[in-house]
Amino acid sequence: MEILAMTATSPIRPQATAMSPQDRALREVAEKLEANFLAEMLKSAGLGKTSEHFGGGAGEDQFSSFMLQEQAMQMVKAGGIGLSESIFHALKEKQNDE
Repeated sequence: MEILAMTATSPIRPQATAMSPQDRALREVAEKLEANFLAEMLKSAGLGKTSEHFGGGAGEDQFSSFMLQEQAMQMVKAGGIGLSESIFHALKEKQNDE
């Protein structure tokens, strides 16, 4: 029996190497903004809340925001919800107008 290897698909977006340094900076800002938005949505959805019975105490509560932020950044790197792409194009258009 042959087992086929599954490959992960990468998100559809321009390669970072083909971009100018200004475009890379704009994309980075756009991705950070999308990650912050997603982190707030995850927080509102209750992700990262400590359980009443097996919680990690005050330490877990203090550091849960870091976990949410990193999870959100990983979501963005995996393709996100497309918000960073819209933000990038809006920032690029604004930059071109100036």
